[in-house]
Amino acid sequence: GGRGRRIAVMNHLFCLSPDSGTGQEVQTENVTVAEGGVAEITCRLHQYDGSIVVIQNPARQTLFFNGTRALKDERFQLEEFSPRRVRIRLSDARLEDEGGYFCQLYTEDTHHQIATLTVLVAPENPVVEVREQAVEGGEVELSCLVPRSRPAAVLRWYRDRKELKGVSSGQENGKVWSVASTVRFHVDRKDDGGIVTCEAQNQALPSGHSKQTQYVLDVQYSPTARIHASQAVVREGDTLVLTCAVSGNPSETLPRKTKQNKKNGLGAWQQGAISDDVVLCPVPPTDPGAVVEAQTSVPYAIVGGILALLVFLIICVLVGMVWCSVRQKGSYLTHEASGLDEQGEAREAFLNGSDGHKRKEEFFI
Repeated sequence: GGRGRRIAVMNHLFCLSPDSGTGQEVQTENVTVAEGGVAEITCRLHQYDGSIVVIQNPARQTLFFNGTRALKDERFQLEEFSPRRVRIRLSDARLEDEGGYFCQLYTEDTHHQIATLTVLVAPENPVVEVREQAVEGGEVELSCLVPRSRPAAVLRWYRDRKELKGVSSGQENGKVWSVASTVRFHVDRKDDGGIVTCEAQNQALPSGHSKQTQYVLDVQYSPTARIHASQAVVREGDTLVLTCAVSGNPSETLPRKTKQNKKNGLGAWQQGAISDDVVLCPVPPTDPGAVVEAQTSVPYAIVGGILALLVFLIICVLVGMVWCSVRQKGSYLTHEASGLDEQGEAREAFLNGSDGHKRKEEFFI
């Protein structure tokens, strides 16, 4: 595993006894281990004649004396003690375990070699934070922090599988490093919900592995709305359902009602008889200028029907007027003409015979 990864580098160091006849020598190996992992420290013996072998920690405390435990630290275990090598096992390696481990061979002269243990610290998952709330048309600044690593972790930014150029800085705290990186870029409404990744790597991790943290962009933008009617043709007295689909961020606010409207399911409004009432779509109260209005009106089909009816009535009136005009052009007698006929008959009677007139005059005389 990553925490148990051990990197061993052979350090060919020899310690020769002054007695050329015996030619005893000690060989050690430098070891690199990730914090929390397991390290094996080995002292190789050549032409060993049974002399005393002592292994000490960096503080020069004796761990094992000729295969016998001397220090009560159960993390150190003697794995092998033979004429060819002495091998000890260290579990749960810590930073304080780092240093030189002495392999000492006591012959006529004391000889020793040092196996250096190096403890690396793998980075944890980076912490990604945003400086300010991202708004459409502006810039967003993200920060990535790895508080503890050894050696200093390398931080990289990725967005849509493309690397972003960030600005990194580091601070050494004892044996470990704290590393941070910031990145800035322009955002639009289409970037809302996008993913930005911060990746951390160092030698304590297995080859090809890294620690990653993904940040989901939260970009606020003004709402847009579309209103859909439940039916295309509506008659007086019908029920019309208007559905208002709103796209905006934030979107926590609920739709607002106007008079004579009743809510009919989430995002839908039911209205009674057709009128000029206004349906307001849901908008955030922080952006009052973004209120969207939908004016209910009589559909074009109804308007067309009414216009057709008016045209038909006008045509009927014109036809009636023409028919009456044609009827008045026939021959008939008026009262004035009848009166003239009567005057003609009276005149003829007066000219043809005046006796009657005279009698009338005499009657009055």
